[in-house]
Amino acid sequence: MEVKNNPVGWFEIAVDDMDRAVGFYEHLLGYKLELHDMEGSQMAWFPQPVEANAYGATGTLIKAEGCRPSMDGNNIYFSVDSIEACCDRASEAGGDVILPKTSIGEHGFFALIRDTEGNRVGVHCMS
Repeated sequence: MEVKNNPVGWFEIAVDDMDRAVGFYEHLLGYKLELHDMEGSQMAWFPQPVEANAYGATGTLIKAEGCRPSMDGNNIYFSVDSIEACCDRASEAGGDVILPKTSIGEHGFFALIRDTEGNRVGVHCMS
């Protein structure tokens, strides 16, 4: 079977406090999130790709019944320019660095962060 698209097409990060979570991720990543009310679910969408064939997936913060923040489930990795700067911004915005910048050899570096909602998220860069 030939895969024509990136296997991940969308992600959702559960939150308890949408305003707090939006502030955290906008500070952490430098993006402006777009708020939406989707039939009773509050969502804050990450930017859509600026190029039709851009690498990666986009998604949303979501506050909805049945969606609970967790350190135990799936993990999302955001591509960033500087892991050190991103970890500093995470702490400034009320999050915690769980695992500082760690080498994964030829695949670059990553770090793990706990956001203000209690989710574990990763950041990745090549240098």
